[in-house]
Amino acid sequence: MVREAAVAGMFYPSECGQIETMIAQFNSILNKALKDSDALQIMPRAIISPHAGYVYSGFTANIAHRVLGNAKPERIVVIGPSHRIYLQGMSGSFYDRFQTPCGDLEIDKVYLEHLASRFDIAFVPQAHQEHSTETQMPFIKHYNPQAEVVEIVYGDQDPVYLAKMCEAILADPSNAIVISTDLSHYYPLKTAEQLDMHCLKGVHDLDIQELHNGCEACGKIGVEAIVIAAKELGLKPRILDYRTSADASGDESQVVGYMSAAFI
Repeated sequence: MVREAAVAGMFYPSECGQIETMIAQFNSILNKALKDSDALQIMPRAIISPHAGYVYSGFTANIAHRVLGNAKPERIVVIGPSHRIYLQGMSGSFYDRFQTPCGDLEIDKVYLEHLASRFDIAFVPQAHQEHSTETQMPFIKHYNPQAEVVEIVYGDQDPVYLAKMCEAILADPSNAIVISTDLSHYYPLKTAEQLDMHCLKGVHDLDIQELHNGCEACGKIGVEAIVIAAKELGLKPRILDYRTSADASGDESQVVGYMSAAFI
């Protein structure tokens, strides 16, 4: 059973060579602009990464996945919100492989079954046509091709419960987590930046209350969960990048915000 790519050719290129070209371009820009090269040497246990089209958020996502590549985890659990269907709780990718244009990633179904024995993880196939998780996979294939993956899509979910699962995942040093989220949607640039600063500050300070003071991330449940888990496990947050769709489109009238961060 293959978790087939549902948004290839829409959110990211359907040809491997085009994905590799985009990643090379992102890294070329980053290498020229970055003054503190030590920032790229960190080895995170978890990252936050956006999930819009690569043209808009790929640069921001690439930084997070590039540093996750330093850690070389054996297993990466990708956690993202459901956009297509209403979902009560969580659904896991009970497939054998995850399709990407650059080749399939192996899904660790045995580990997923282990997680499901401890936490309430259903299997709702319709939930696994989800772009929030799928857009992470070509980056994982590029930077961590050795890793097996697990896809968790959540809907109406208690962030404290999700945090407990994140803590259990990170108790194994061979594991890493990718939390997928975009920030505010379709506000004028200045308003978006004001709202998004609550998200960035909440992550930077590991401050749940700050996340509730105006952060409008579509994956805020996942963000809150990893912040709770990071506090419990003593992980240190690092904001890697922030920008909006206006950086790519030039349109400041209705923007979407993007953040990437690492937990070390």
